[in-house]
Amino acid sequence: MLFLRRQLLRTLSFAFGSSFILSGKQLGLAAQTATQPKVSPPAGAAVRDGIAGGTEIEKVTGIGGFFFRAKDPKALGSWYQQHLGVSVIPTSYEESPWQQEAGPTAFAPFPETSKYFGDAQKVWMLNFRVRDLDKMAAQLGAAGIEIKIYPPDPTGRFARVHDPEGNPIELWQPKVPDTKG
Repeated sequence: MLFLRRQLLRTLSFAFGSSFILSGKQLGLAAQTATQPKVSPPAGAAVRDGIAGGTEIEKVTGIGGFFFRAKDPKALGSWYQQHLGVSVIPTSYEESPWQQEAGPTAFAPFPETSKYFGDAQKVWMLNFRVRDLDKMAAQLGAAGIEIKIYPPDPTGRFARVHDPEGNPIELWQPKVPDTKG
């Protein structure tokens, strides 16, 4: 338990200013020093783009972790690893943590009365980006996991599954921009 707590604190302390470089049994850090160019935002974009009072604010660079309670954490962690390829926090420094690919991330608080998550008792929902929704759906279906695929929308294709504890999981295959020009 002490190792996990120390690992978590160490990970969080570096998450917003450094990148982990893991190779074999070595752990290295690379500072993230790149800054975005300062340009005048269009009218009304100041808050949306992280600029307050004409001064650029420091922004987070992504999600560094997702922590939640579970009835059976070990079994649920195994389910996520087996069916979705998401590994839990490593138990030693020799193991690599789950690495996600860069891409868009939605951050959307919903009203308490929203029916979007399905079960009114559920207060969170994960949305995972996938490369090929059809392959993921076939893989989950073959494992006996019920999956519902929705019609495409302008942002891509979506599907919904539930983990063994009934938590909703949305799978999203982002639309590939039209590169014809």
